[in-house]
Formats: sequence, C-alpha cells, structure tokens
Amino acid sequence: MQPSTRQSSPLALLVVLCVFSTAGCASLPDTDAILARHAMQAAQFETARGPVSVQKSAAIVAELKRTSGDIDILDKQIALEQALTDRPLMLGNKVTLLQDGPATYAAMLKAISGAQDHINMETYIIEDDAMGQAFAQALITKQRQGVQVNLIYDSVGSLATPKQFFNELAAAGVAVLEFNPVNPLQSRGGAWLLNNRDHRKLLIVDGRTVFLGGINISSVYSSGSIIHRATKLPVGDGAWRDTDLQIDGPVVADFQKLFMQTWDKQHGKTLMPKNYTPVLTAVGKDIVRAIGGTPDDAFNQVYLTMISAISNAERQVFLTNAYFVPNPQLIQALLDAVTRGVDVRLILPSYSDSGLVFHAGRAQYTQLLEGGVKIYERQGALLHAKTAMIDGVWSTVGSSNLDWRSFMDNDEVNAVILGRDFAQQMAAMFAIDQAASKLITPQSWADRPLQFKLKEWLARLWERWL
Repeated sequence: MQPSTRQSSPLALLVVLCVFSTAGCASLPDTDAILARHAMQAAQFETARGPVSVQKSAAIVAELKRTSGDIDILDKQIALEQALTDRPLMLGNKVTLLQDGPATYAAMLKAISGAQDHINMETYIIEDDAMGQAFAQALITKQRQGVQVNLIYDSVGSLATPKQFFNELAAAGVAVLEFNPVNPLQSRGGAWLLNNRDHRKLLIVDGRTVFLGGINISSVYSSGSIIHRATKLPVGDGAWRDTDLQIDGPVVADFQKLFMQTWDKQHGKTLMPKNYTPVLTAVGKDIVRAIGGTPDDAFNQVYLTMISAISNAERQVFLTNAYFVPNPQLIQALLDAVTRGVDVRLILPSYSDSGLVFHAGRAQYTQLLEGGVKIYERQGALLHAKTAMIDGVWSTVGSSNLDWRSFMDNDEVNAVILGRDFAQQMAAMFAIDQAASKLITPQSWADRPLQFKLKEWLARLWERWL
C-alpha cells in the first residue's frame, strides 16, 4: 500500500477504478493439493562455492534441531520450499535486522555512498520529498563517479511523483524503468497489465549487499516509532513502524537474479556492462533463502511458503502485518494451528492509511478470536511491517502483506532465515511491539460500535481487490 500523504486526484481515482475493473477471475492455489504433490526430500544447502554434500546438509538440519528443539517444521518446510523454488538455502550470510525508517535509511545511504561498481534499486514508491531527494542525489552522485545505477519504480505506487524527478535521474545517466506504466500507450510486451504492481523493495549494492523489507522511499518513514521503548505515542503523530533487513553474503546473488528477471520482464534497455555477478564468499553464519512471487508464477511462492510454515508450526506463530485481509485458506491455517496447541498471535494496525483494507481485515476478527487466535493492535504508530517468526527457528521479512493483492496481483520479495539466533531477535522485536499494542478480546470486540460493524461489512465486499 502507499503512504497516506498522497492527495486525491481524478487520475488517481481513474487508476483505482481501472485496477478494480481489470482484476479478472484469478484464484489462490489449493495449497493442500500442491503440497501433496511434493514428496519429502532431503534438505539441500549451498555455499558460495556450490552445493553442500548430503551428509553435510543432514548435519546442518540436525544442528538446527538440536539448538531449537526437535521440531518438524525444519524437515517439512525445507523440503517444501526447495520443491517450490529454484533458489536454495544459502549458507554463510550476515543478516542485520533494521527497525524503522531512520535506521534503515541510514544503512541504505551508507551502502550507496560506498558503492564501487553498480547499484540496483527496485521500489514501489519513491516520492519527490526530502527523503526522495536525498536518495536521488546520492544515486546521481554515484552515477557521476562511474557507478552504474539502475532503478525500477512502480507506475501506480509512484503516481504522484513528478516525471521531472525521474527525468533528472535519467539525465544524469541513471537507467530508469517504469514498471507496468499506467498510460496504456506506454505498455510493453503487448499487454496493459495495470493490475500487476511491483510492490518489492530492493536495494542491491555491488551485488554483495541487499536491503529488503517494507520501507518505501518517502519522508513518512523518517520519524520512526521509538521501537526500543514500549511507548504508546498519540495516534496521528506521524510515526511509522516498519522492518527491513540488510543481508551480506552469497544469497545476495539470488536477489540480484530477481531484480534482473524483473528488468527483463519489463523489457528494460540493455544494462550497462558491470560486474553484476561478483564472486561471493561467506561473511557470516546465517542461513537464508530468497523467495520472489509474481502473478506469472503457476502458484505464488511467497503465499505457499507462508501457508505451509503456519501449517507445519508446532509451538508459535507470531505474525506482524500491515494490511491483513486473509483469504479462507490462511484463516483456516491459523485456526488449525491453534487446534494443534500452537500459540498464534497477530500484531495488526490500530489505524491505517487505507480505511478499506483496515476494516476488511477487522471483518475477520470474530472468527479468529472465537478460534483462539490472539490479536493485538499496535498503538502509537502506523504499522507497516510484514514479518513472521515460527517455532523459534523460522523467520521471514519482506514486502508481502497478508492480503489478496500481495498473493495474486503483486510482484513481492521475502527473505526466509533459518536459525535460533535470528529468531530470538525477531521474538524480542515482537515482544516490544506486543507491549506497545492493545489486546483485542472476544468481549471487547463484540461490544465495538455499530458503525465499525457496518464499515467492516461494506469493506468485505471489496476485499479481493484491496
């Protein structure tokens, strides 16, 4: 979704109406049928040098289970993920958890400043505001220093950004590519795919460092949410709560492939020759898999990965998500997990920049609460994060929301991280957010004002297109 700072315009309204009218009749996959087709197989890992032996792979899984408890999610989830995607679990990475805009932007701009060969950037929104200009000038500076900058931005997400903003980047030598232009006369590949949006947030520097998560390039993220204190700030103070990752190591090559695939799919001009596939070495101990989802796939890998991880959970499912409009399969997976004795907790927004999405998600609360799911609403900041931690060993951070649009219409990208140490960081972050949230009880929810119930009913009529 896009920040609420945008002003309404006839063009924006037309785009929204066109998106609804071109949604089509696609449906989410039958996860049970797909999972049943994939037999269990031994886990496979890779390093920067290539595949790891069967014996070594088995030892890695055994060590993960030893440090995290004997849990089936490792065997089942690893087997499923490698059956669904051609991207392996990569060893030897260093993952840094970045909480909120100020920390994320500082790390991104530092990496841009240190770039030596090339910068590949892909974003849903880049605004012509103070933060957008800071990034634009940093990119132009590197381009003038001989570092090739390649930028993909989404046409709808950046609809309010003046074309002059991108023209200035292009004039400096930056290769700029508009994803699925709103203008049908500018469509590429013979189809006007207005409903397919690029919701990814990727910054790849020299093919060695990648940033990804929920943060767009906009000054709305600059205030942060004071994540390190469970402080309940006044609603509307402008704070945004988000989560990103900085990853260094061999898995960056897989995120680079996703960027290049998007560039090719959008028929971008031939990129300037640079070292886009540098030799990578181990820089840490984190195990990471890159997962990309697009409407072009036979089934959405991000969606199936999330559903199966919840279905394989034995202890905990901790989800934090900004735009929660679950489909029936996701709801059932959460309810089934509770039935198995799993502690299922959701941290969701207490207010949103999208009223329709907010109320459509709340329309599902009654069923979830009655089924034993614990729901918390984050206070004092607009929640924009998209994260999950399951069973103290499986974590994911990315751009994908838990809604129909992310699973069916958008290009999305997530990182899956295996390991207890990183999961503990995720659990600690979740605990801080939970402390800054209000618990929604079945009784308090039943007693909510009638006007909210009406808004929820109306919003549900649109949930497929939100």
